[in-house]
Amino acid sequence: MAAKRKTQVKKIRFELTRGAVGGIGVVVFCLFLWMFLLGVWAGQSLLLPTEGSTRVVEKKAMQQPDPLVIRADKKVIKK
Repeated sequence: MAAKRKTQVKKIRFELTRGAVGGIGVVVFCLFLWMFLLGVWAGQSLLLPTEGSTRVVEKKAMQQPDPLVIRADKKVIKK
């Protein structure tokens, strides 16, 4: 019987210096900062209405009702 040969799997190996890891970190930080600022800008433009836009419902001043006050009276017990 012939012995089975094991197939050798090629392993990919990356070797980076500390400077390269730091550079990649700076690039990733800048990308995340850019995406954050882009998201804030897009969110602000979506939330704030543009000039000349019309409202569907008019804003009216609502009258506030008087607060409900319940007063408890003391009961006098007569003997």
